[in-house]
Amino acid sequence: MAAIVLYPTPVIGHLISMVELGKLILTHHPSLTIHILIAPAPYNAGSTAPYIASVSSTIPSITFHNLPSVTLPPTTSSHHETLTFELIRLNNPNVHQSLLSISKTHHIQAFIMDAFCTYALSVASELKIAGYIFFTTSAITLSYLLYHPTIHKNTTKSLKDLNTLLEIPGGVAPIPSSDLPKPLLDRNDKAYEFFLDSSIAMPKSAGIIVNTFESLEPRAIQAISDGLCVPDGPTPPIYLTGPLIVTKRSGHDEGNVVPECLTWLDLQPSQSVVFLCFGSLGLFSIEQLKEIAKGLEKSGQRFLWVVRNPPSEKHSLAVSTQPEPDLDSLLPKGFLDRTKERGLVVKSWAPQVAVLNHNSVGGFVTHCGWNSVLEAVCAGVPMVAWPLYAEQKLNKQELVEDVKIALPMNESEDGFVSATEVEKRVRELMERDNSIREKTLAMKDGAKAALSEGGSSRVALTKLVESWST
Repeated sequence: MAAIVLYPTPVIGHLISMVELGKLILTHHPSLTIHILIAPAPYNAGSTAPYIASVSSTIPSITFHNLPSVTLPPTTSSHHETLTFELIRLNNPNVHQSLLSISKTHHIQAFIMDAFCTYALSVASELKIAGYIFFTTSAITLSYLLYHPTIHKNTTKSLKDLNTLLEIPGGVAPIPSSDLPKPLLDRNDKAYEFFLDSSIAMPKSAGIIVNTFESLEPRAIQAISDGLCVPDGPTPPIYLTGPLIVTKRSGHDEGNVVPECLTWLDLQPSQSVVFLCFGSLGLFSIEQLKEIAKGLEKSGQRFLWVVRNPPSEKHSLAVSTQPEPDLDSLLPKGFLDRTKERGLVVKSWAPQVAVLNHNSVGGFVTHCGWNSVLEAVCAGVPMVAWPLYAEQKLNKQELVEDVKIALPMNESEDGFVSATEVEKRVRELMERDNSIREKTLAMKDGAKAALSEGGSSRVALTKLVESWST
């Protein structure tokens, strides 16, 4: 029996994207079986067990394999990505054993791994299995990472010390080096070394599958396809199979109980509510939370806002289980009472896809995580781009300046956003007749067309599957 093996990083956002890829493959090629290798999480950003259990119970063609735990060495790096790369590197013997085990009963046609898992390409090569990369974020980020070894060669300094503008193939304009993901700024940090290894390895794969579609990122996609990002070697085939999003997030639902926020949205006028949500890892200081609250109150707009506890002294991201926030202590005194007629604050989590697709939602203030961006595009909801970490500033520039489906949230040099800026951007976003809204609706149609029969993403998937049998 033919099988495809998938290897995501264990963080929920990456896992969901990988499962959606598996489901897409099965939809059009049901004779295949999908095996997913699950590495132990290197840090606690929320349990993936309920989600995995739900997929296992509803899709019998998908089988999960839990890899053994490994002991991570101590690290001086401040970046959580270091833990992920280290875990994946040390897991290679376990991956090798799992592939051998699966191959006893199945013919493995392809081994598809997350971009954080490129160390496993060597295992695929040893076993003579075609190894593919699944890139779960934007093409503009892929463009930069493929080009990163070139930038590395052209300077001996860390990017944090250069304070320069960088030209990225496919970028709409040069970007400040400080806008790159933090692990790429210090070449003496272990995280930098890991990212450089990954960037060098990706072009050696049998192909790169990207969770995007042609009409969303034409400039970046063209640059990659033209070989501009890997000037000293061949670029592997690129397969654009997106947008891959989950339509319903399992693991948080309580039976058939409708979340309070959806019931509340039912009572609001069409496209009148701005939704503020910042991903599974994004956190704000108490001072910033209060400023957001002031801006929302002054804006006079209806809002649905997901609030999480501020970061601890040890972590700026939610890499450990977060307790329920105490809203009265986090938000300005009397804010909840004064805004109760037009606003709802939700603790920690909301069903984002359902919210974005609700008729009452007319705008989305987002951290620009790629899953969130694609969910907003597919729902036709315009955005305010407020990047917090990882590659999100790259995504912001593309969404604001190139695709023009988002407004920028402008921050001070220390990253703080004023109540005045929040008020201004929320009001601007929620105006009925703006070009951002029109362009977002057009992009929604583009996403639908890409996934339809004969659409660009369907054609790319067919080419990908055909490559496995050649």
